[in-house]
Amino acid sequence: MKNSREIMEILEAYDLTGSYRAAAELAGCDHHTVARYVQARAEGKSPTERQHRARPIDEYLSKIEELVVNSHGRIRADIVHRRIAAMGFTGGERTTRRAVAEVKAQLRAGQRRVYRPWITEPGLWLQWDWGEGPKIAGRRTSLWCAWLAWSRFRVVIPVFDKTLPTIVACLDATLRRIGGVPAYALTDNEKTVTTGHVANIAVRNPEIVEVARHYGMTIRTCLPADPETKGGSEATVRIAKADLVPTDANLLEQYGSFGHLEAACRDFCDEVNNRIHRATRRKPVEALAEEQQRLHPLPREPFAVAFGITRRVNWDATISVEGVRYSVPHHLIDTRVWARFHGDELIVTAVTADGPAEVARHDRSTPGSPSIKDEHYPPRENKDGDRTPRATSAQEAAFLALGPGAASWLIEAGAAGARRIKPKMAEAVALAKLHGVAEVDRALGTAAIAGRFAENDLISIVTYQSGLESIEPSRATEEHSLQPGTSAWSKFGVTSDKEEH
Repeated sequence: MKNSREIMEILEAYDLTGSYRAAAELAGCDHHTVARYVQARAEGKSPTERQHRARPIDEYLSKIEELVVNSHGRIRADIVHRRIAAMGFTGGERTTRRAVAEVKAQLRAGQRRVYRPWITEPGLWLQWDWGEGPKIAGRRTSLWCAWLAWSRFRVVIPVFDKTLPTIVACLDATLRRIGGVPAYALTDNEKTVTTGHVANIAVRNPEIVEVARHYGMTIRTCLPADPETKGGSEATVRIAKADLVPTDANLLEQYGSFGHLEAACRDFCDEVNNRIHRATRRKPVEALAEEQQRLHPLPREPFAVAFGITRRVNWDATISVEGVRYSVPHHLIDTRVWARFHGDELIVTAVTADGPAEVARHDRSTPGSPSIKDEHYPPRENKDGDRTPRATSAQEAAFLALGPGAASWLIEAGAAGARRIKPKMAEAVALAKLHGVAEVDRALGTAAIAGRFAENDLISIVTYQSGLESIEPSRATEEHSLQPGTSAWSKFGVTSDKEEH
């Protein structure tokens, strides 16, 4: 069977020569082939249409169709081949595979689902779904991916779990980012939203119903395998994972902390929302400004019942839960937060300008063992306290300017209770003018390590160290070894003549 390009070359050769044999020589085929295609064109038939020729497997097609239909298109071709071979088919398995593929294609074409496209309206639908996020220090994360169906405005928030309080916090943060509440929120049939189905009717979780009532919206769930209701949120998940989760395709580095992942999610949302969407030919942030006019007002207070128990942050940036103190970020001092236990972890939630957000997470502790984290407190300017010398006069500043050896000498001398420290400091400054600052600072460091703070100890160390630099150090070679000899032991145990007498 010739392909379309070869057939056109054959017909072009015939039109040029007007002879079957001459056209066959130009096209490199048999003249009977040229005649067949020219005749088909003259009769108004498509030259590329292949005429069906009888095959040995044709008499078994009805059985093949029966097997494919009964198995809903899942039966394997090798199984079909064994069945029809037992009925007398003598052809090869390759022929069977081709016939089975044709029958399956016809079955799929007859069962293809046809549906009307979903035409969205502004202010009606918000969708959310979950995606697997990157690991932070070996811990799994999840990506909350939400979007407004009409404006295509996306919101991606990283979280550590998918519990109901986390869903409420993410939902509140999403509504505050879009600046209003749509009429419906569409999501998947998870246990936090749908507790079960009765006669194919979804039974809502009573707590999520209270959340929806608080915000004045209706939460609905998707139909299984329905691309129109699931396609938008799944596309948001797919795009977010492609840009945020480190893979071999995007060559992203692993995130050092959860804060880095949060910053990456915010940058991702800014990028996609300020980029022209392929379907609408508009930037989602511009379409959102128009859709906000159709959104309902957002309640001032979030739905905080699901966040846990309320606690007031003490002056030391801690809260008390079941008799145990847990630290929170210091900027939350004298504010109200919510705390709840999820397994063996305590999760602390605070309401910020962008909505509820998780601010701290601790392993469950016991009374008498507070859980304090350093990152919740501002860095201290001087962690060593009185171990860092600070000059209070010009003489002290001149001494400390010699270098770290001078500071170490002063610290150790003070701890050892050395006498006449200030005169010795003045002596060190004077020696630095004669022997150099580096030499004196090194001698001071050596004195601090050796604990030598007596009179003239510093000048002795300076003289000794300067003498070491003029001496060529001994090195082991093939002719000379640094191993000490044994000549001193030769007279061990031998007495002199005087001792014998």
